[in-house]
Order: sequence, then C-alpha cells, then structure tokens
Amino acid sequence: MKKGFIFLFLWMFVFGFSQSKLTVINEAKGTPIPSAVISCNGYILGKTDANGLFEFKSKCKSIQITADNYFRESALVEDEMIVTLINTSSKTQSIETVILEDKSDPRALEILRKVDELFKSNSPKSLDSYTYKSYEKISLDIDQDSISEFNEVFNDNFNLFKKQKEKDSISDVSARRIFAKSKLFLWERAQEYLYSKKFGEKVNILDNRISGLKQPIYELIALQGNRDKIPNQIKPENRGLYRFYLTDSIKIDGRENYVIRFREASYKKSVKRRKFSGYLYIDTETFGIKKIESISKDKNEGNIASTWILFNNKWFLAEENVKLRMSRMKMNNPEKTDDDEENHSRKNKKSFGTYAYLSSKYFDYKSPSEEDPKEFRGYTFTVKNADGKTLEKYRTEPLSEREKNTYFVIDSLGKKYNVDRKARILTGLINGQVRAGIFDFDIGEIINYNLYEGFRFGLKAKLNENFNPYFSPDYYFAYGLDDEKFKYGIGLDIKTTLDKNSFFRAEYYDDVNSSGEFYRRLWTFRMRMMNYGNNINNDKYYQYKGASVSYLNDVSNGLTLAFAARRNTEEAKFDYSFRNSGAAFENFNTLVTLKYSPNSTNIMTPQGKSLIDQKYPELYFNFEQSFKALGGDFNYTRFDALFVQNFKTGLGTTGLRLYGGLVLGEAPIWKHFTMNGLASPSRDINFNLTSYLGFATLEGGKFYNDRFVAYYVTHKLPWYFKSIGQNISSFDFVLRGTIGDMKHPEYHDFRFRKLDHLYQEVGVEWNNFLSSYFNLGIFYRVGYYTTYSFKQNFAFQFKLKLLEF
Repeated sequence: MKKGFIFLFLWMFVFGFSQSKLTVINEAKGTPIPSAVISCNGYILGKTDANGLFEFKSKCKSIQITADNYFRESALVEDEMIVTLINTSSKTQSIETVILEDKSDPRALEILRKVDELFKSNSPKSLDSYTYKSYEKISLDIDQDSISEFNEVFNDNFNLFKKQKEKDSISDVSARRIFAKSKLFLWERAQEYLYSKKFGEKVNILDNRISGLKQPIYELIALQGNRDKIPNQIKPENRGLYRFYLTDSIKIDGRENYVIRFREASYKKSVKRRKFSGYLYIDTETFGIKKIESISKDKNEGNIASTWILFNNKWFLAEENVKLRMSRMKMNNPEKTDDDEENHSRKNKKSFGTYAYLSSKYFDYKSPSEEDPKEFRGYTFTVKNADGKTLEKYRTEPLSEREKNTYFVIDSLGKKYNVDRKARILTGLINGQVRAGIFDFDIGEIINYNLYEGFRFGLKAKLNENFNPYFSPDYYFAYGLDDEKFKYGIGLDIKTTLDKNSFFRAEYYDDVNSSGEFYRRLWTFRMRMMNYGNNINNDKYYQYKGASVSYLNDVSNGLTLAFAARRNTEEAKFDYSFRNSGAAFENFNTLVTLKYSPNSTNIMTPQGKSLIDQKYPELYFNFEQSFKALGGDFNYTRFDALFVQNFKTGLGTTGLRLYGGLVLGEAPIWKHFTMNGLASPSRDINFNLTSYLGFATLEGGKFYNDRFVAYYVTHKLPWYFKSIGQNISSFDFVLRGTIGDMKHPEYHDFRFRKLDHLYQEVGVEWNNFLSSYFNLGIFYRVGYYTTYSFKQNFAFQFKLKLLEF
C-alpha cells in the first residue's frame, strides 16, 4: 500500500501540472511589463517577454510577480491570468521602512480619526430629508477574461460530452452548458430610498428579479449593503487589524484627496505579505470618504471598490463594484486522445475561475425632498413590484446577451429542480421555521431540555398562506422522556389584512411551563433561541390546561400591541401548596403585551411580518390581570418589563438590559418571578448555556420574588485580534445583578429562598473562541451571596456567536 501511494504521488507530480498563461501589465497605463520575475515559494519560474507574457507549468497554487519600480503582487494560478502592477514613486518608497516595522503611519491614523469623528455630519442622514434610487446587479459567472476561451473549449468538446455521459455527472455537464451561453445566476433589484428626520427612513423595492425563482424571497430582496454603515477600515476598533500609510494626494472630480494605503495585519513573515491590500481616498476639505478600493491577498482572487459623491455638502454612496472568487471549474482539453486519457487526465484539463459579481449604481439624488406622511406608512420596506417587468426603467446600462440568456436558462432549471421550494426552506430558517408545501414547522419545538421533562421532543406545524392567505390553523404535540407525558395545543389565526400583522387567534392547550417564567411574547427568534438553556437546572414546573382568545396588531413599524383573555386550570408538578389550599387552581386572566422597537427594520411577506434588522432601543412590557370570574380563584396584578439598548463610544460598544417585575395581590408561586439561575449545586464545575436573562453562577429553581429589578451590562473592548484561523476575536466584560423581595413567603409551602440582597456576578467572554463560532464566558459571583466554595462561585458559559448581544 505504501508503494502504491508513492507511485500515485509520482504520477501526480509528473502529469498533474497544467499549462498556465500569465500577462503582466502596468495598472495605470495598461501597457505590458517586460522582464517581470515570476516566482513560487522563492523559486524563480521565469520572466515575462517583451509583450508581458509568460507561460509555465507549476504545482504552485499561487505565484509572486515582481518588477523593478513596481510593487510586488501575488496571484492564484489559473490557466489564464492577467495581473496588473502598480508603479512605486518617491513618496511611496519613503514609507518602506515604516512597512517593514509593521506599524501604521501616525499621519494616516490622524486622518482616519477625523473621518470617523465627522462621519455622522458627512452622512446624508444629517440632512432634513432626501430621496434617491439605486440599481443593483448580482451575478455568478466565469471570469470575463476567460469567457471566449471557455466557449472555444466547450464547442470543441460538445460531442465529447455526449460520449462521456457515463463518466460526467449530470450537474457537471449542465454547468458546462450553462456557462457556454449564460451566467449561472443573475439578480437585479431597483430601490428607492426616502428619509425624513420627522418620519424616519423608508425603502421601496421598485422591482426585483432573481433567476431561477418564480416567487420573490422577501427576506432576501430586503437585504442591504453598506450604504449607511461606517466601512470596516475606518472603525477605530479595527485599527489593530490593518496597517495604514499616507502615501500621496491626488485630485478627483476637481477636489483634493489624501491617498491612504492599507493592508491587513498579519502574523506571518513579512516576505509573504502583500505590500498593500487597498486604498482609501479621503477628501481633504470635509474628511469625507471619496473612494475605497480593497484587494484580496492574491490579486486575482477578488476586489471591492466603493465610490461616494458630494451632493448638497454630504457624501452619498454613488457606486459599488465587487468581484469575489468562488471556485474553479475544470474541462477536458479537446486535443486529448483516448490513448493518453488515463495518464494525462489532469494534464489535459482546462480550469476556469468562477466569480461572484456585484454592481450597484445610485442616482436621482434630491435634497430637500417632499415629506408626505403617507409615503412613510407601514413597515420600513415596501415591495412595489417583484416580477422584473419594470427593471428596464432603472438599468444604468442594457443587459448583455449573456445576461438575457441567464433568465431563460436558469428559470428553466429552477422550474425543473423546484428551486423556489428549496429557497423558501432556507429563508424560513431566519424566522425559525422549515417550510414543506403548505406547512411551516417550528424548529424551536423539535428538541429541548429541562430538568423536569428531561429531553422534550416535539413537532409544531402551521398551515401557511399556500393553504389560505387569511386562515392559518396550527397544531403541536410534545413528549418528555422524564415525566413521560404528552403535551399538545391547537390554534387558529384569522388575519384581518394582508398589508401588516393584524390577526385574531383562538387556541386550546395542555402543556407545562417553568414556574416564575418571565414572559417572552413578541420576542424575536434569536432572543428565544438564546433562552433555550434557561431551565437545564430547574425542575419547578406547573401544568396549565385551558383556552385563550387574543388579538395582535402592528400599530406601526416600531409598535406592536397584543391582547389576550385566558381561562386555565393550573397545577404545580412539584411538592407545593399555596396557603394550605393545595397545588391546583382555576385562573381567568387577561394579558396586554406591548413591544416598542422604533429603529428595527421589517418587511411584510405573505407569511407575515419578517424582521430584517433588529436595532435598539427596544421595550417589552406585559400587564396581566386575574379576575374572580368564570370560576377564577385569583385577583392578582402582574407587571414585567424589559428594556434593551446598545450604544457605541470611543471606549467600545456597550449593551444594556434592564428588566424587572411586580406582583400585587395573592398568587401561586408560578405567577411570581424566578431569578433565572442556571447553575447546579451537584456539579463539580458549573458549565451552562447562555440565557438572555439568566445568571451563570446562581442555582436554578431556588430563588423566587414577587418584585425585583435586574441588569445585564456587557462592554466590548475596541480591540480585535486573531488567535488561530481566520475569524476575528474580541473580549466582552459582563456585569449582571438583581435584587428583589417577597412580601409573604409564608404563603408558599415548598423549599425556596427569596433573593432580597444584591446578587452580582462578573465575567469575561472571549468572542469567536479560538477562531470558532462560539463565545466562551467565565463568570464569578461577587458580593453578598459569595460563598467559601470556589465551585459555587465559578461558572463557564457557552454561547453561539450568531446570537450576538
């Protein structure tokens, strides 16, 4: 076997290299560069001829190109390559010693500080009002320089493909046929942006078309680029990720601009680093950003360019162009014969790089603009049209034949392979759902764990708009392995309109829940997901069985109100008695829920409102009133509220959660508030999952109050770094605390404690721990409740990075 591997290696070494052709040109003049040295890992492969051409065979994945009076470049090896080199100058050469010392130019950093400081005042949103439009085109295609050669190879091999049906997969042949006449993917979108200081922002999707899809994917067409965002290279917290050098100044559109070159900081040897990976052009008068060019480590791997325009003394985004390398496609060489098929299979293959392209153009700027309140009604995003029929009005240039063919070819394939259904399945995951025909399944109900039920397996299905746009029945059932009981619920939503979320709901249920749960109605899927581990160490559960009717209405984009009336039979599933009256009671109550999120962006879809971007501040409020009517045993009042805010300063990003609750009157323990402990006293080391409102070191199911306030403060340091791998890491410092009281603990006959002193824990979270997609937190209990046992005061906590704050 060992000899076999050695033989295979030698065979690949001899026959595995394909012929590559390189052209090196002057980036500024477009002229060929002769005598450019081509090398691989320090070994010189050769030099370009008088026409800037060089042909070679090599196993190298990337090569380095150097020439006198030009900056060095790197490029990934392909069959056809064009690499441009940039002239050095006396001004740029003067910073070479700074580059070798691997530190930024203080002059460049001072300019960037002013750019960041003046970004808001330079932003269009500092105006009273404005409107403008955009046209965007996203595609997946072969490198433009390789299309003619690809078509030549494809045409020469058309008959060969027919002979090789047994050897080539259907998808391989299909992809080759697609690229011969069209792109693999094309998406066009036209948008209109309206802004008013009085009414906020509105984005109208004027038209949209995605190849392969019959129905629009609303969550996708509402995605936005970096239109109003500070570029990463400008953010102060990213200073450690880049090195900046002030190199020159030039005039663009008659205005003087600083030229700042930058590259990504690296821990590799300097000889393996690119000199620069991008350029910043900063207006010298206003310190607004005129242009950013970003180039990948290997130059033909991709590039990004963004350009701004000065309009009404503010800098509006004018154009964006992106090219990113995705993968490589290999095709057989037409000169290949059957005799050498086995031994020269790799030698006789042509490879072509596939790239993702984005082109965005912005136009029709107006400021000030008319501010009609009707134009700003509804959600942030409104879809005016989505069939592509009016896109011609907004295209800044006509589609090429290749692009026109894309819609015909890919739409046919989309219909054949039912791409619509697969795309809706993927977008449904954004809201925690998996779609299958007329059913939407809630992924949050599939598997859960708590100390009372153990592992809880369930299935929740809801009939979607494909069944009926106005009526939507749903049903769920679940089973706990430890309590060995089935739970279920059935409900019906009746929409009053398709323009926004407004519906009545009736439901019947028989289920269990943890005692003292903080209401999570109207929470986002991400918030609920973060709370799934809240009861891993809590077995204080109660059963509720009954019915409810409710009404929910989105009053505006940022305000949602819900009203409910419920009649339940409730019973503790642990050893408990309330005022010597047992553990089972009848409860009739009403619940009013409010959510206020003025800055979040939403879009209305056939499935209902979809959250596009959750922004702060946010306020959640619940008011519950129980009545001694319809057989009810109680007359209590219960409030709870949650306030969430996130703000950024020069010292970093601070996240704040303030929450609390109050119970007035007599109520069983499950209508009080548990303090959300996540720890277990039986473990040597406390290790738990994060919780939106939980405490890592506090024992679960032990502390209850009828009134409390709590806080959760996290602060992200403005210091980003790489440990291993490519993900960028940072540290968050966390402080959590709560205090409360219980007026009549003697009413509740079971083992618990009220938490009437300040409970605090401090911790630090390592974001993207060891370049993973998890955050690792370490927490320690401080203050009044600190014990002599280290393991009781200490806890580890794990968190998915995507959950964020």
